[in-house]
Amino acid sequence: MVEKEQSASADPTALRTEHYAPEQALALFDSLPAVLADEITTGRWQGDEVDTGHPFAGVLVASGWYGKQFDDVDTVHPLLFATGAGEIFPVDPRRVPLGLAGKVPVAGIQAGKRLLPLLRPVLRTSKPTARLRNVEYRGVSSAAMIYDHLPIIDHFRRVDERTLLGVMDMRGLAEPYFFLLHQ
Repeated sequence: MVEKEQSASADPTALRTEHYAPEQALALFDSLPAVLADEITTGRWQGDEVDTGHPFAGVLVASGWYGKQFDDVDTVHPLLFATGAGEIFPVDPRRVPLGLAGKVPVAGIQAGKRLLPLLRPVLRTSKPTARLRNVEYRGVSSAAMIYDHLPIIDHFRRVDERTLLGVMDMRGLAEPYFFLLHQ
């Protein structure tokens, strides 16, 4: 894909379909307004990724990732997955082999997605595994999702009333991973 030459756009469609250099995605993130934690506790948000050439590119979507669910600031399901039949269920992030992201081809991840109905009892959780707090990141205090058991914080900025731009800040990850959430 060819990188966009003009300045980055906060258009949700462009964010889903076009390639952005990591610096360009960070500049766009920095230009967006903050969103407070209690403003996004409205239930289920569907996810998509922003193509920045990150090693995780394509992995979440290919695996059956649906999005996130924010019921209140202390009741957050950071990973929702969907089976081929459309059943959406929360997964315990500790049970997802994040270390394989970028090492297993996307085709292998897609093949594994067919096993979701069988793996659901092992992966599923009924308990929240993250929480929301307002955290300063890149000079702005905005909503952030803090995982309970993993060294990951997802920071959010508002694209529009129904769309958030997220940045996964994970210890040991050289570059942030960008994703969208929309309702």
